[in-house]
Amino acid sequence: MFSPTPKNPSQREFVFLIASVMMIVAFAIDAMLPAFPAIGKAYGLSDINQPQLVITALMIGYGFAQFFVGTLADRYGRRGIMIWSLFGYGVMSLLAAIAPSFDMLLAARVAQGAFGAGARVMVTSAVRDRYVGRQMAQVMSLAGVIFMAAPILAPAMGQLILEFAPWRWIFGVLALIGFLLWLWVLFRLPESLDPANAKEISLHQLRTSWVAVFTDRQSNGYSFATACMTGALFGYLMSVQQIFDIVFKAPDFLAWGFAIMAAGMAVASLINSAIVMRFGMRLVGHLGLTVFTVTAGIHMLVTVSGHETLVSFIILQMVMMMGFSFAAANFSAMAMENMGDVAGTASSLQGSFSTIAGALFGTFIGQSFNGTTLPIYLGFFACGCLALAALFVTEGGRLFVARNAPQEI
Repeated sequence: MFSPTPKNPSQREFVFLIASVMMIVAFAIDAMLPAFPAIGKAYGLSDINQPQLVITALMIGYGFAQFFVGTLADRYGRRGIMIWSLFGYGVMSLLAAIAPSFDMLLAARVAQGAFGAGARVMVTSAVRDRYVGRQMAQVMSLAGVIFMAAPILAPAMGQLILEFAPWRWIFGVLALIGFLLWLWVLFRLPESLDPANAKEISLHQLRTSWVAVFTDRQSNGYSFATACMTGALFGYLMSVQQIFDIVFKAPDFLAWGFAIMAAGMAVASLINSAIVMRFGMRLVGHLGLTVFTVTAGIHMLVTVSGHETLVSFIILQMVMMMGFSFAAANFSAMAMENMGDVAGTASSLQGSFSTIAGALFGTFIGQSFNGTTLPIYLGFFACGCLALAALFVTEGGRLFVARNAPQEI
């Protein structure tokens, strides 16, 4: 494949580029939400929860692929893998668009997720190559603000396409996005891996890298907490279309409601980027997780009491998602903080674990949908409590306290 040699982009362009690459998996999930009923009808699915597997399949491919791409990235660099991954994502999107059966659609989604993983892991590794500590968290938060355009725009994009064309055209637009990003990376993003840090692929090196990741308490604790929160998020994504359609009888408000809740996440990411340098990732992230968990408990009680309305659902869900945003970017950065020598492998293993575990947790929550919002809030609250417990153990009982280290995290 033709590959020019670009110069280093400005930090602004770099942030926009990595945020755009981060969006591809979010678009592949969120744009499909309005199409669930149409997909079920097109393939004659009898179970109303079965179209949720379109998300599960994507995330399974996304999770398993991360086992391999990090090792390849630590040996051959970030840029080439990102280029091929974006191209493959575009091709698999086209194959999903023409899938003749539901099984073929799920197979294409697994492959689409695998290629999406190649691009997404390289983003985290490229950021870690260039930044450390709070500066890394700040860059990821700024990218997160832009990234939040995906959940705001994607459902509306999917709904708009359905107004004028069959649901398969959504995959055509995803393919176009993939190919445009492929061109952007091809011509504008240079290699970020220092050749001196390239790792040989050998059993000894793999064992050394894996041991470095899995014996690091901070890596393990924050990866598990991320997995719990990811599971809650996936459960929400798998259920949200049915909640608007079946619980609140407002299917046409899905895009607007989803955008309102996602806007809260964008605001939280922007605030996080402004305050993390002052207060530290631990304090901000731990408070975010606490807000997430407490609000889930309140929402669960509101549902059980029979006072759930569309307005209460959107408001409480937005508050929860804001807590999620404060926690997620900081937890990812903290999980990677000690992994500088094996950033690609660490990003792969951490991402793979959190994605696969999150997909399984989320599928369980989503498949438990029973016509009410109670299952997802039981799931949210349980996941939040597990995450807090994991961090309590990881930090030796010292939550909400920043460490006085040189990089102050």
